[in-house]
Amino acid sequence: MERLKILLVDDEEDAEMLFKHVFRNEIKKHDFEFHFAINAEEALKYIFLLNPFDVVLVLSDINMPGMNGLDLLKEIKTLFPSMKVIMITAYDNEQNYSQALNYGADGFMAKPVDFELLKKKIKEFNS
Repeated sequence: MERLKILLVDDEEDAEMLFKHVFRNEIKKHDFEFHFAINAEEALKYIFLLNPFDVVLVLSDINMPGMNGLDLLKEIKTLFPSMKVIMITAYDNEQNYSQALNYGADGFMAKPVDFELLKKKIKEFNS
């Protein structure tokens, strides 16, 4: 399996540590490579600084200061339609869910994240 490059976008700084801990085996085996952005603007800069196709999957929180995750999703899908995006939110409501689907989200998960389910979804994108 090729290493899957994932960008996590979340304004909660401890999210980076949590994901590094949960995915430590996949990171050690070089199955997954994580990159982190603290907000949507930083995520877009990161995507543009690198080859945009270097990042295959974006995991984004919805509620963030400045540009929210739904606007980030819309921007990514406009510029890079093949890039996969899974929205993750503490506010699991129908409006966020339907808006995420309308903008082209490839998945939607509520917090607290079911990491086993997330791992399955991520592996589907890389098969």
